[in-house]
Amino acid sequence: MTLKNKISFLISVLFTVVYAAACSIIIILFSNYRKEDFKQRLEEKATTTLRLLADVKAFDQQLLKIIDSNSINKLYDEKTVIFDSQDHLIYSSIDDTKINWSLKDLEALKLHKVIFKEEGGNEIYGTSSKINDQQFFVVISANDNYGKRKLEYLIYILIISYIGFTVLTWVLCFFAVKKLFKPLDKFYDSLTKINANNLNTRLSYAPQNNNEITLIAKEFNLLLERIELAYQKQKDFTAQASHELRTPLARISAQIENFIIQPEEATKLKTVLKNVNQLSELVNSLLILSRLDFIENLDKEQVRIDEVLYQCMDKAHVEYQDLQISFDILEQDITEKMMTINCNSALLQIVFSNLIKNAYTYSDNKSVQIELYFTNETLYLSFKNTGNILSDKEEELLYEPFMRGENAKNTIGIGLGLRMVHRILHFYGFTIQYNSNNSTNNFALGFKHI
Repeated sequence: MTLKNKISFLISVLFTVVYAAACSIIIILFSNYRKEDFKQRLEEKATTTLRLLADVKAFDQQLLKIIDSNSINKLYDEKTVIFDSQDHLIYSSIDDTKINWSLKDLEALKLHKVIFKEEGGNEIYGTSSKINDQQFFVVISANDNYGKRKLEYLIYILIISYIGFTVLTWVLCFFAVKKLFKPLDKFYDSLTKINANNLNTRLSYAPQNNNEITLIAKEFNLLLERIELAYQKQKDFTAQASHELRTPLARISAQIENFIIQPEEATKLKTVLKNVNQLSELVNSLLILSRLDFIENLDKEQVRIDEVLYQCMDKAHVEYQDLQISFDILEQDITEKMMTINCNSALLQIVFSNLIKNAYTYSDNKSVQIELYFTNETLYLSFKNTGNILSDKEEELLYEPFMRGENAKNTIGIGLGLRMVHRILHFYGFTIQYNSNNSTNNFALGFKHI
């Protein structure tokens, strides 16, 4: 069952139940009102009869006629009887109607003074009164034919209205819900048409309507924009990676062909090896970058920044023989706790190694200056080198994959190092900021969570 049908069914059932309960309450209230109204009429009849009895000293035929005709409104199937204190019947209506009355009822009347009950379709009312120091009991039985016919008519009207309004509600509710859900149907149809080839499609909605469907459409359009952007970045990344892979492969192929033609030029094998190493570095960088999407699965540990940095400096000295590194701790009161952070040691080595390599590659004197200092509860580690600085446009794209500036034209690189650095630091909540002063480039890392 669809959501539309469920809502229509639920609303219709609720209306059916509530309306049935309302009709039942109306019938019960009117039935009680009829009984109380008829009881009051019987009480008035009994009171009038006793009043006439008090005004007349003896019973005769004339009195009987007066009592029988004393009521303004005649009661259907009426019977009136009067007893004295010795339970003797001293008066009975001059009609042939029988009244079901027993001595037990008379005893109950003496005990409670007033009796009202329903028997055989008739209501029976009894009361007592003292006249001339003598106790009399009046019992009146009658059928509220008029009141019952009104109750039956009311029940008939309510049943007809219940059936009619219930059917009408079910039909109208179905069409109303269908109309209300029409924008959602269009929403669904638009979703089924969206695929990888038309991610630029957006859901249409009425801006003036601020209902839930409009809000969902707005949020879904924002989601589509983010998906389209991520998909486009993925396509650009794939294209750039393919281009970067194609270049060293073409060089290797050409050099091998030349070596086959001129075997004596064995020195060219060094160039081939260099290109192979570059290709291997590119593949490893792409592999690491792809695994960063699952960085949350890596174990975290307490890592000392200075220890990891020393390890990276030692590796850099082995790889780059002419590298000169100076490491300065600008504050003497930095404790071991200040230099301890919670992250993955292997990823932190990637960060430091790439920054050292980057500073060395683009330095004009093959030297890197590293400084460690503590400010405003944040530990900073800066990597400086002297050389050509980046332009404002290059700085905006600094952490994009395969981005290389004008100063990288005569250097070998793949343009993924700073991308990995930024991704790793961003995940752990650390910061990286680039700034330049004259001919000095500076990457400052901020470790807030220590």
